[in-house]
Amino acid sequence: MTTNTTMDPPVDLPLPLEWPTPSPRCGVCGALARQRTEAAAAGDYSKVSDCNIEIRAHLSPHRRRQP
Repeated sequence: MTTNTTMDPPVDLPLPLEWPTPSPRCGVCGALARQRTEAAAAGDYSKVSDCNIEIRAHLSPHRRRQP
């Protein structure tokens, strides 16, 4: 019986994405940005990530209303 004593290579994680810029005239984006700032101050980076995801999705062209 052979035993493998080598380790797997390290995991290579990409750098985190930059925080998305909320639309200046959008109340939803503003609320999410405030929640994100409060979460970052409290050290809740899971909520920061959730807010960033929601801002990106809200700014997505697929979600914007057509004129």
